[in-house]
Amino acid sequence: MQKSVRYNEGHALYLAFLARKEGTKRGFLSKKTAEASRWHEKWFALYQNVLFYFEGEQSCRPAGMYLLEGCSCERTPAPPRAGAGPGGVRDALDKQYYFTVLFGHEGQKPLELRCEEEQDGKEWMEAIHQASYADILIEREVLMQKYIHLVQIVETEKIAANQLRHQLEDQDTEIERLKSEIIALNKTKERMRPYQSNQEDEDPDIKKIKKVQSFMRGWLCRRKWKTIVQDYICSPHAESMRKRNQIVFTMVEAESEYVHQLYILVNGFLRPLRMAASSKKPPISHDDVSSIFLNSETIMFLHEIFHQGLKARIANWPTLILADLFDILLPMLNIYQEFVRNHQYSLQVLANCKQNRDFDKLLKQYEANPACEGRMLETFLTYPMFQIPRYIITLHELLAHTPHEHVERKSLEFAKSKLEELSRVMHDEVSDTENIRKNLAIERMIVEGCDILLDTSQTFIRQGSLIQVPSVERGKLSKVRLGSLSLKKEGERQCFLFTKHFLICTRSSGGKLHLLKTGGVLSLIDCTLIEEPDASDDDSKGSGQVFGHLDFKIVVEPPDAAAFTVVLLAPSRQEKAAWMSDISQCVDNIRCNGLMTIVFEENSKVTVPHMIKSDARLHKDDTDICFSKTLNSCKVPQIRYASVERLLERLTDLRFLSIDFLNTFLHTYRIFTTAAVVLGKLSDIYKRPFTSIPVRSLELFFATSQNNRGEHLVDGKSPRLCRKFSSPPPLAVSRTSSPVRARKLSLTSPLNSKIGALDLTTSSSPTTTTQSPAASPPPHTGVEKLSPCRSPSTPRHRRYRQPGGQTADNAHCSVSPASAFAIATAAAGHGSPPGFNNTERTCDKEFIIRRTATNRVLNVLRHWVSKHAQDFELNNELKMNVLNLLEEVLRDPDLLPQERKATANILRALSQDDQDDIHLKLEDIIQMTDCMKAECFQSLSAMELAEQITLLDHVIFRSIPYEEFLGQGWMKLDKNERTPYIMKTSQHFNDMSNLVASQIMNYADVSSRANAIEKWVAVADICRCLHNYNGVLEITSALNRSAIYRLKKTWAKVSKQTKALMDKLQKTVSSEGRFKNLRETLKNCNPPAVPYLGMYLTDLAFIEEGTPNFTEEGLVNFSKMRMISHIIREIRQFQQTSYRIDHQPKVTQYLLDKDLIIDEDTLYELSLKIEPRLPA
Repeated sequence: MQKSVRYNEGHALYLAFLARKEGTKRGFLSKKTAEASRWHEKWFALYQNVLFYFEGEQSCRPAGMYLLEGCSCERTPAPPRAGAGPGGVRDALDKQYYFTVLFGHEGQKPLELRCEEEQDGKEWMEAIHQASYADILIEREVLMQKYIHLVQIVETEKIAANQLRHQLEDQDTEIERLKSEIIALNKTKERMRPYQSNQEDEDPDIKKIKKVQSFMRGWLCRRKWKTIVQDYICSPHAESMRKRNQIVFTMVEAESEYVHQLYILVNGFLRPLRMAASSKKPPISHDDVSSIFLNSETIMFLHEIFHQGLKARIANWPTLILADLFDILLPMLNIYQEFVRNHQYSLQVLANCKQNRDFDKLLKQYEANPACEGRMLETFLTYPMFQIPRYIITLHELLAHTPHEHVERKSLEFAKSKLEELSRVMHDEVSDTENIRKNLAIERMIVEGCDILLDTSQTFIRQGSLIQVPSVERGKLSKVRLGSLSLKKEGERQCFLFTKHFLICTRSSGGKLHLLKTGGVLSLIDCTLIEEPDASDDDSKGSGQVFGHLDFKIVVEPPDAAAFTVVLLAPSRQEKAAWMSDISQCVDNIRCNGLMTIVFEENSKVTVPHMIKSDARLHKDDTDICFSKTLNSCKVPQIRYASVERLLERLTDLRFLSIDFLNTFLHTYRIFTTAAVVLGKLSDIYKRPFTSIPVRSLELFFATSQNNRGEHLVDGKSPRLCRKFSSPPPLAVSRTSSPVRARKLSLTSPLNSKIGALDLTTSSSPTTTTQSPAASPPPHTGVEKLSPCRSPSTPRHRRYRQPGGQTADNAHCSVSPASAFAIATAAAGHGSPPGFNNTERTCDKEFIIRRTATNRVLNVLRHWVSKHAQDFELNNELKMNVLNLLEEVLRDPDLLPQERKATANILRALSQDDQDDIHLKLEDIIQMTDCMKAECFQSLSAMELAEQITLLDHVIFRSIPYEEFLGQGWMKLDKNERTPYIMKTSQHFNDMSNLVASQIMNYADVSSRANAIEKWVAVADICRCLHNYNGVLEITSALNRSAIYRLKKTWAKVSKQTKALMDKLQKTVSSEGRFKNLRETLKNCNPPAVPYLGMYLTDLAFIEEGTPNFTEEGLVNFSKMRMISHIIREIRQFQQTSYRIDHQPKVTQYLLDKDLIIDEDTLYELSLKIEPRLPA
């Protein structure tokens, strides 16, 4: 049993007596009782650090006492009055001064007091504060720290003195040794002298001269040594060593901080949650705990060991040897692969677990730990994601300040290369995983589900909103108008494009997606894209006039159902061009690959995958190229590093054209080459395909086994002989019977023949009628005959003439490449039929190659012109060269009709000066607002402000050309010249934020300021509904400025609903976790939208600083280009879709009026004037 504490009552009464007579502060105060929550008036007396209270002023015996040492005193607001009473009573109660005394030790309830006068209350608070000895305690703590510091200095001096003592002893020993050696040498010298000189006979002047010379030599040596030391201290080598040491010290600090973060993650979250999972009513399962935290505990143990090693090396400073530590660390860093690969999944599991209220409550309790410093669990789970790049950056900086002859140079370079390799592997795995998760996310959004998205080979291309135009029988459009509200509402579709399929969905009122019952899933292999309606189609003419040429058709011919047409309407011509370009590229790739697969699997053992494997240049690393393990949309390994020549070779490879490669190349080519070089390569491919295309590519495409011809002989009635394509190719074989004899297709050619691959483009109609030649050409003789494979380099007089005097001039444009391909390769299985010899078959193959090369050039140019028009607007010389090349293509008499039409479309798009750009520009808005009368803030509604802010933000955001995102120009000294539009966007963001803060500070009374805050928060919420997250951040950043945030009286007048809405908006645009919430919101929203540009600039800066553009061998870092292109594509996706908001000059004039803006310093001074600081 615990003994009671003895209490000396006499001593307490004596202190109470002194308090009554000599107390620091005495008077009546009201004390609140804890039991009944009532106020009782007592007489208080304060003596030193003890507070006594009596029943009355005349009472001798105290009713109680409080020890004030270590306590704190603060003012509290008046409690709300429950009952209604006379107005005078309520006013008197409200004027009373309330304050609370909080005691530092546990178990002691706070003392709540009040007094009648505010001045009296302040005096009591000041006296209690002095009695708490808080200043003395702080001073004691400071003195204690100084004492500890002095003790450490003394200990250090003792150690230094001890070391000096040992050094002196060693020096004494060394001196004695040297003396003995000198004596021995003198004895030896004396023995060798023939006679002993008499030193006493030496002239005294000579002695003085020698002494002066000795003194001068010593002085010169000391001066020279001092000069050498000073020169070294100022030398670049010493400066480099100082920076190197500073980098190492910073790395140790960062490693210590990282280990501390992992310690909090493991001990503050992982282990407590494991214990909670083992309880009787577990809020979370052990499997979920393992899925959330993965191998973070192992990572912590690894870095604790590494950190201990670093500290041990620092203890041996200035000898800093770090390479062997990295040699130990490198083999163990592979554990990061599992963490990075499953990081996104772990966050999803955590989000699902937060749906459980018990778990969410428990997690908030853990996050409230002071060690977390307000950070959430997601933040700690994100820290390991950046550790490997941080090591790479640190080693890069360390190597920059490490001399080439340094003992650690090679070891550090090896460690950096291994870390970069690990980072690349992790990036490739994350890219694959992100694509799969993107597909699964879309699949979960669709109510009915979609099995095709479970195919890992499906690569997401783009998504957006299009309007589906209703149609009637025979595929003709119904007479509807673009401005029809019912068409926009009922016909709006959410569309998703993948490499193999096109999904069309409707969105319900609840936000869920539903696939269309008919035509919801379109297989691209069955589709034909019609970019421009035929001139002969009257209905198409009408639709073009009604819809402003914003519509395009997709003709679907499924093999097991009737054909139908899907007509889609884009919001703008730019978005229509972007959709058509991506769809046509997908159709080109899938059809070309399908056609090649059919041909090869029927005629030789060389199939398309085997052909790719046979070409080592497509997957095997070489001195000028390096591949990653990830495959692109064409199932070819992605390029990691490559020379410019190899990149241009991949761009013009006739066997395939990857969409992601083409987008990456056209977005980033100006980093490693010029537009003139790219156009020159395309021109060479068109004019000289056989000399510009690698011979190995030509050989592999037409390679076949000469010894296996007989193996393919089959009966003429075999169904394989009459096999049709599963879908009409872009230049399709006619569905009608062909006069060509049914025979097996084969590719026969000598291995050294210069023959290229087949690559076809989309046609402008669903099917193409095929005509066959009337007869075969006669055998080759000495007379010069004409070839059907005429190219721009072939003389016009060389034409192939048919027997009977009929020429084939007109047949050149009517024979499709598929038919020519079948004719050229038809005799492989049965030998050469009458009328066909090897020369003529080769000539037909050359015709195929030339047409394929032309199609490839047109494909690249169409993509370049339609999606990268800014290149030609800023470079008139490039534009003229492309126009000349296209005009040269049009002059080719052998050009096929669809090729001629595609060339004309590109010419038309390139020749339009304004590109039919009907979008507003900021200069136009400023010009329109100059003559308008200014509006005041009170007269404008929140909806008007939000809409015009969104319009201005999107106009400025849309005007940024994508080349400004390259090279971190916005961080250079000449940023205003290199990136004027990015700087204009940044300036507009600051101006809008300043306008919001200035407008609030313009009001003198509290209520008006509170109303202005509530109105701006409402504007921010409407911006959120409009997907203008840049506008949301403009307003929230203004409200979080110190000049606004410190106005406590103003914020007290703001409603709770507004504050809750403010917290919600801030959470959406918070920068925590690399804008995790904003990224998730943008991922789930449909354009139009205005993202926060700073988020993308941060990503680009991280990529630019973490990886170089070129390797040490001079190869282009194409993995980096791919990451940059991915970010630029996301930015351009939001740039292309415009808002349908009417411009209101009266509102924009107010928003752009810089006379209303107050600078930051003046704002803060005004804030202090409105609400002065409270006295300390």
